Amino acid sequence: MTGSSWNILDQAHDALRAAVDGVKQGQWDAATPCEAWTVAQVLQHAVGDQQAYAGVLTGSGFPDFDPFAPTGELGDDPRAALEVALSATAEAYQGVAHDAAEVAVPLPQGPLPANVAAGAAALDAAVHAWDIAVATGQRPLLDDALSAELLAIAPQVVEPVRAFAFAPAMATEGADSPTAQLLKYLGRDPSWS
Repeated sequence: MTGSSWNILDQAHDALRAAVDGVKQGQWDAATPCEAWTVAQVLQHAVGDQQAYAGVLTGSGFPDFDPFAPTGELGDDPRAALEVALSATAEAYQGVAHDAAEVAVPLPQGPLPANVAAGAAALDAAVHAWDIAVATGQRPLLDDALSAELLAIAPQVVEPVRAFAFAPAMATEGADSPTAQLLKYLGRDPSWS
């Protein structure tokens, strides 16, 4: 397991690892909050996204499939496939200076400040950790501290691709936790089951 030197990204990667470790045999085909995608498809999408974040920084290791049309084919060891992708992303972000003004990302808005770029990769991993966890009956793996950090970054990442990659935001309520606010902002129902 490789660390990235970015706490937000390492926490999100740990959450995704934990969610995938909690998937039991027979749950890979379970429905998820990502409409029309199974647990296996969400994981394959997350793997592809992390490969893309690493790829734009290193010039290699891009996914050999369309992360937005996942088949759910994960090979014999889904956890190993995930680990390869997370390690590649973490290693790529080790080389990103925390004060870099422009860092390449696989998003249409182009380069972003370093903290937003790392936050974008983290947001992707963290929200899919939540998707997989709730789809498989696990305790949701997003805490309020990480959610608050991600919520601060999310508008710069989500809005340019909202129509393509995210559902419309849901209305928040004053009593919503940072995690509920983040999930609603991403178009997810925090009470999904």
